[in-house]
Amino acid sequence: MLGINQELIIRADEIIQQNTGEESYCTLALMDAQGFPTASTVTASKAQGIEWLTFCTGIGSNKAKRIADCSRASVCFNKDGAYNITLVGDIEIITDLMIKKEMWYGGLANHFSGYDDPNYCVLRFTTRRYNLLVDWKEAVGML
Repeated sequence: MLGINQELIIRADEIIQQNTGEESYCTLALMDAQGFPTASTVTASKAQGIEWLTFCTGIGSNKAKRIADCSRASVCFNKDGAYNITLVGDIEIITDLMIKKEMWYGGLANHFSGYDDPNYCVLRFTTRRYNLLVDWKEAVGML
């Protein structure tokens, strides 16, 4: 029998997978140059449950600049009355061509010429701790 934390992690993994890729959104919070958190709505391109998520952006974007200054980040998936999945961890900028190709999805063509566009990069978020509220049950922990 699984413990409550493990049950909620499995359910949170499922929810994140359903909310990854085109037409889906979550909130990404980063620290700005003045040390204040800034949050924006973004698309998570891929995920491995609550363990890691990737996002795509431009190498010269505010997000990339903020990450270069401070790699601390938080991600939140939320649906009123159903769940609030908050992940806290570290985020890095990836420019490796093979990873950029793997994370590419169709909607990015509106912003970049292709996965090999030098302005396109991948942001990889790795979870260190979590706070899960799913189906009115809560789990807090560290990975």
